[in-house]
Amino acid sequence: QVQLVESGGGRVQAGGSLRLSCAASGSILSFNRMAWYRQAPGKERELVASITRDRSTNYADSVKGRFTLSRDNGKNTIYLQMNALKPEDTAVYYCAAGWSWTGTLDYWGQGTQVTVSS
Repeated sequence: QVQLVESGGGRVQAGGSLRLSCAASGSILSFNRMAWYRQAPGKERELVASITRDRSTNYADSVKGRFTLSRDNGKNTIYLQMNALKPEDTAVYYCAAGWSWTGTLDYWGQGTQVTVSS
C-alpha cells in the first residue's frame, strides 16, 4: 500500500509563498500521474495541478503563473511551489497519485491546511 505524506502547509499573508511537499513511500516512477487537489470549506474538491511521469504539467486556470509543480524522482517527492498567494487559495491541499491520465487517482494523502490571510 502506497502512502503519501504532505507537508509544508501553514498560514501566510496574501502575496506570500509556501512550498508543499508530498513524499511517497515507494517509487513515484510507478505512477503515470501525480497531482495536487484542494478543497475549501463548503466547496467541491478541485484539481490544482498535475504532473506526469515525463514531467508534463497541467494547471488550473486560477493558479497558472503563480504555482509550479515539480518532481524529484530520487526523493520520491513532488513539490508545489505557491507564490503570490491569495485568500481564495485557502483550502486543504491533498496529494494524489495513480495510473489514470485524466480520471480519479488511486492514492491520496491526508491533506495539509493552507490559510492565506488578507
